[in-house]
Amino acid sequence: MIKKIENKTVVDYRPPKAEMDPHRPHFFLNEPEKQADGNIKSVNTIFLTNRECPFKCVMCDLWRHTLDEPTPKGAIPAQIEFALDRLPNAPVVKLYNSGNFFDGKAIPRDDYHDIARLLANAEHVIVENHPKLIGPFIPEFRNLLNGSFEIALGLESIHPVVMPKLNKQITRENFSEAVRFLESHGISSRAFILLNPPFLKGVEENKRWCLESVKFAFECGVSACSIIPTRDGNGIMEKLREQGEFEPPTLSALESVFEKALSLNRGRVFCDLWDLNRFLDCEKCIDKRKERLKMMNLSQEVLPKIRCNCN
Repeated sequence: MIKKIENKTVVDYRPPKAEMDPHRPHFFLNEPEKQADGNIKSVNTIFLTNRECPFKCVMCDLWRHTLDEPTPKGAIPAQIEFALDRLPNAPVVKLYNSGNFFDGKAIPRDDYHDIARLLANAEHVIVENHPKLIGPFIPEFRNLLNGSFEIALGLESIHPVVMPKLNKQITRENFSEAVRFLESHGISSRAFILLNPPFLKGVEENKRWCLESVKFAFECGVSACSIIPTRDGNGIMEKLREQGEFEPPTLSALESVFEKALSLNRGRVFCDLWDLNRFLDCEKCIDKRKERLKMMNLSQEVLPKIRCNCN
């Protein structure tokens, strides 16, 4: 029985990491996304390889493709150049790094100028960062860019019991302060929200608290929320599932909460579509349901449900 979750507890349950090349990105892709101005634009997303995040969140599996040592100087610009050479031109670039862009041991600050040079043609740049890692280095980097800047912040869940147990080491106040700080420097933000985080039971309770977390993020001032169905596969999540502390979400629940979040009309809401097959509850209609969610991401409108014998 897991009695207390801290960094060591999370790490002790992990399977081995993948072996990574610090001069190559983990992955990269191009996809469309609706922007804050209402236009759908092409987005290049580069999943950088860098030092592992110091925050050991219970539900996270992004550490699998990270380094144990600080990222070497020059490695991040080399990764970005490698990816951009193989991607189409796009006005929006996301630099996602399985952690925190403004952790100096993950993204060396001496590389900021070279990174900005490689992004000189980008109209908009998005990175991800922990709500506590804010400081003058953020507007300093923003000032190097030619376009606008946005930071994705992990809120995960505002449930009063779940939030501290996730080991993310943030509070509602930390999140709202981070959004205000960014806003004061002309930097927009978006939030990552979990559906079915560990330590929360029942389909309706999970849907309720996911929606409450979305509402809170918009009240703080974010421009968009991404709803992510919580997955196991990192070691400790399997153990929590065995103990009845984690209930994987269903595709039906994800569809329901996404529809409700869009209907708030508070800002853009995106549904994470990665590996949706692990949540399927009907093999006959899964492809049509995935396509519906994809089109809802782009249109930001609730589309007619897919009719099937399963619903």
